[in-house]
Amino acid sequence: MRQTGHVDTFAEDHLPPIEQMPEFLFDGLPVDYPQRLNAAGYFLDRHVEAGGGDDRCIVEAGGATWSYAQLLDAANRIARVLVDDLGLESGNRVLLRAPNCAMLAASWFAVLKAGGVAVTTMPLYRAGELRFMIERAAISHVLCDARLRVEIERACGGSAQIAYFNGERDNASLERRMATKTNGFQNVRTAAQDVAIIAFTSGTTGTPKAAMHYHRDLLAICDTYAARVLEPTSNDLFCGSPPLGFTFGLGGLLLFPLHAGAATVLLEKAGPKELLEAVTRFEVTTLFTAPIAYRAMAGALEGSNLSSLRVCISAGEALPQAVWELWRAKTGIRILDGIGSTEMLHIFIGSPRSDVRPGSTGRVVPGYVAQIHDDDGHPVPDGTIGRVAVKGPTGCKYLDDDRQRAYVQHGWNYPGDAYRKDADDYFWYVARMDDIIVSAGYNIAGPEVEQALLAHGDVKEVAVIGKRDAEKETQLVKAFVVLIDGCAATPEKAEELRDFCASRIAAFKAPREIEFVHELPRTETGKVQRYKLRAGS
Repeated sequence: MRQTGHVDTFAEDHLPPIEQMPEFLFDGLPVDYPQRLNAAGYFLDRHVEAGGGDDRCIVEAGGATWSYAQLLDAANRIARVLVDDLGLESGNRVLLRAPNCAMLAASWFAVLKAGGVAVTTMPLYRAGELRFMIERAAISHVLCDARLRVEIERACGGSAQIAYFNGERDNASLERRMATKTNGFQNVRTAAQDVAIIAFTSGTTGTPKAAMHYHRDLLAICDTYAARVLEPTSNDLFCGSPPLGFTFGLGGLLLFPLHAGAATVLLEKAGPKELLEAVTRFEVTTLFTAPIAYRAMAGALEGSNLSSLRVCISAGEALPQAVWELWRAKTGIRILDGIGSTEMLHIFIGSPRSDVRPGSTGRVVPGYVAQIHDDDGHPVPDGTIGRVAVKGPTGCKYLDDDRQRAYVQHGWNYPGDAYRKDADDYFWYVARMDDIIVSAGYNIAGPEVEQALLAHGDVKEVAVIGKRDAEKETQLVKAFVVLIDGCAATPEKAEELRDFCASRIAAFKAPREIEFVHELPRTETGKVQRYKLRAGS
């Protein structure tokens, strides 16, 4: 019988049936995870008990610094508020809503300590989006930044207990409640396979999916990607743009640094300007952000001091080689590209600095296995384009969702990306499977066209889709282009871009249509929502 430390077994009861679960691999991992495991104790209590309580843990934009002991104390007190004041039972789902900050991190650890399931959301989500998540995950409690209370109250409608922080210190505020609690909290003895978090996908293809991850999964991504690819030390200082509600941010800005006994800078606002300022001011060593930010920062480096920076990681979208080359030329730093997913929790293909090949996503992360499969699930020869398939210590576990059948087949996870692998086991991104454009009998990868257009000096951003050509009963290549400031969007400019593209890749791949737009539709995590572009074409 399955072990659990949860009283409320909603999450476990809604896991996929066993025949739809991925195969989990643990060979080569340095840690043998015990049956009873509370991940919060591993990241916080363990470090303080080992004598690192005074070590720097979190730095906020204003310069305020939290030590490991201070973060542990806050997390313990919040856990007491959840259990003693708000009646949380282990297994209850707790929605967390705030910009990246120390109190959000403390609240996240508190939920795990109390045996709850953390459901961290993006701060810009509106009531309708939040209501969907609240209902889908059967949220019972909410910890929310007071500045974001309007949308959460519209979304909840009295269905959950709410405590606010970072606002007025009235008697009901989380900080006032914390002050009445004694330090110390006995972590709930959750099982390694108890669900710790529910992470909603970003909705780039439509309705978000709820991906569930165990307590052991949170350690596994640290024992694989962090330890084997990033190789951080306790002297490192992490920073980046992804929200903690995005698993790219949860790993890169919270779990990875704390796993190494390092520190992290949490920025409420983390645009390219703020990232450059933070690197310069705080001497950041490790940076997590998306390709669009690296491109923007490369053009705004004047006055910045990046001498402390040694590791730059890109994920969320494919990294154009033009952006990789630009960043390398401007800073001397080789960006580490990587592919991960909410369903896999973090990056599963991506090489360390010593192993980077420009244009390639890299080799599979130690601890995972990846192959390229055809449509029937059979491996294809090197150099052949197919579906990337992956297994490892983490895997897709949707909350009661028929789409589990498509993501997991015969134990393999299929994230939906078209790749090819070379003889040296490097993986080369082609496109999302649904971004392959079939035009006049040719298979055209949208990202290849995007990279060609991005090489033009007047192009700031671009997204390419396949548009239905009713006349020829096929698709045509259409590009949505954002021009640099001051560049006129004219028919002549469109023709110039078409000719430029045709000079760099095969002419049949060049866009038949170019539509100039002021901005591309993006999720809060920066991913282009191509389905919206398709719907409007």
